Amino acid sequence: MELIISLIAGAVGGNAAGKAVPSLNQGTLINSISGIVGGGLGGTILGMLGAPDMAGAMGGAAGLDIGSIVGQLAGGGVGGGVVMAIVGLIRSKMS
Repeated sequence: MELIISLIAGAVGGNAAGKAVPSLNQGTLINSISGIVGGGLGGTILGMLGAPDMAGAMGGAAGLDIGSIVGQLAGGGVGGGVVMAIVGLIRSKMS
């Protein structure tokens, strides 16, 4: 469940970063794909750092409480925006 949340948040974060920085905008498809990759990476890194535990997840319900869901949304969104910005910089330098 956490991975799906991170991937969706990454796609949203990638498109939001593309709209916020028009010089790095690569179009909806590339923004979404790079955002999904970044969201997966961001959510995975956040999970490895123990963020669900820091957010208050306990016992068998780990990953399903509101704190960990918000953490996954934030990690996925930021990761998606960062990877989209990197892809945009690389593509602008290549042309």
